[in-house]
Amino acid sequence: MRRRTRARELALQFLYTLEVRGGDARGELDNFLVDSGASRIARSFATHLVDGVRREQSALDAAIGATAANWSLSRMPPVDRAILRLGAFELLHSADVPVKVALNEAIELGKRYSTAQSGSFINAILDKLKARRTLPAEPKDAPDARDEEEVLPPETEDAR
Repeated sequence: MRRRTRARELALQFLYTLEVRGGDARGELDNFLVDSGASRIARSFATHLVDGVRREQSALDAAIGATAANWSLSRMPPVDRAILRLGAFELLHSADVPVKVALNEAIELGKRYSTAQSGSFINAILDKLKARRTLPAEPKDAPDARDEEEVLPPETEDAR
């Protein structure tokens, strides 16, 4: 499994945990990631995703809510909310992640961790949200989908 794909799974699992438990369990993230057995690169990217989603959650929820016609966030299953927040964060705030990769990864998470209909539901919402992206659709130096796991978030590149 690719490192970034694994990182997204771990980020989703932790975001889901936060969603159902409530409160602030951010202090448990490092132990959760170490216990997962994931590589240092995957753990670093998962941390970047969790912290980014938490930092931008109000804006992400507003964007998702405005895009999800006839669906309030409170009516969505918690796992779908977590996947949508994760996908929306990558679409709207991660210049190093190509649009196609952000969409495909979120859809696959929905198919793997939620219901049979979740992939289509997530696709419909994120596809509408991509119009709000102010970042370049495909960064000049963006890796293609098969290599995308090799790129670290900007703040961790020096940690290699």
